[in-house]
Amino acid sequence: MATGKGRRGLDAALDGSGLRARFDATRTAEETAGKPHPQMLLELMEELGASPERTLMIGDTTHDLEMARNAGCAGIAVGYGAHPAEEFAPYAPLLVAHSVPELAQWLREHG
Repeated sequence: MATGKGRRGLDAALDGSGLRARFDATRTAEETAGKPHPQMLLELMEELGASPERTLMIGDTTHDLEMARNAGCAGIAVGYGAHPAEEFAPYAPLLVAHSVPELAQWLREHG
């Protein structure tokens, strides 16, 4: 997970939601360069041994998609988050998902 949150906020969100075990690595904006700089994503790829060609950034802001592009990765936008769906077009995401089920279906079909 690459987030603009601080470490304290991210840890609270992961613990509160019970999702901590779902993430093998995380980075926050206070630990590295902030979005849309690619450093956060590049550090995660290095830690996990993933190449840009095998990395998919899923985000709810144009900053997320710009970071993915800057890191050489594909991106998916979620249109039910921070930025409206129509703002994602310049970043050519593989998908603009309008719901969690739509995103999950795409991931099942293309994952």
